[in-house]
Amino acid sequence: MKTVKVNVVTPDGPVVETDATMIIATAESGEIGILPGHISMVAPLQIGPLRIMHDQNSEEVIAVHGGFIEVRPDVVTILAESAEKAESIDIARAKQAAKRAEEALKAKQADVDHKAFELALKRAINRINVYEMRR
Repeated sequence: MKTVKVNVVTPDGPVVETDATMIIATAESGEIGILPGHISMVAPLQIGPLRIMHDQNSEEVIAVHGGFIEVRPDVVTILAESAEKAESIDIARAKQAAKRAEEALKAKQADVDHKAFELALKRAINRINVYEMRR
């Protein structure tokens, strides 16, 4: 079975370096699926899960919080603002962050940075979803 090399990198360093049979990412234009030999492209990423399939029975899920994906026929590189493997997510902390962001958004105070709390809520929900997707 053909594979493609996958590298997930953040400003803090590499998160994943592996081979995959398929990658599914959440781009600005929607979900994209990448197979070995895919045409070269670059796309901005949204906050969302990155699914790396190793074979039909093995999948790795990573919470990606923005960045870019660069696809070449033999290598896929994800340059993420931040990224976390599903198994390293602290679910209690993610749920608490979601609760804090929701409360701040409900307060509707003039001095609250609503965009920042909306992003914090999206990141927390992404972490929770990725944690629940892990196998």
